[in-house]
Amino acid sequence: MTSLPASLTLRDAQAVLESLRQSLAADGGEVWRIDASPVTQLDTSALAVLLECSRIAGAAKRKLEIVNAPARMSDLAHLYGVDALLGVEAAEFKPAANVGESKPAEIPTVPILR
Repeated sequence: MTSLPASLTLRDAQAVLESLRQSLAADGGEVWRIDASPVTQLDTSALAVLLECSRIAGAAKRKLEIVNAPARMSDLAHLYGVDALLGVEAAEFKPAANVGESKPAEIPTVPILR
């Protein structure tokens, strides 16, 4: 299984993509698994890299599987509508425990002077 680095930002994207291309060539099998758990710093460039990996895998008649995607990566993929393409699931949204429990203060009415 191939692992992503801790940082996958615009600055890292080209080098990471080249490394992943080499990994695909060395890795056999029908499914190319990429472990995303090491990623702690990412931006939308991470999605571009993974989408390119999906294209490369498809051209090689292989399936791409992203495993252990961090929540931020899943959320970004969901936000951009590519979560299904990349096979990552958005983390379930859980509102803060106190949401809806407090009542808003009454808004005072101020008379309009004419």
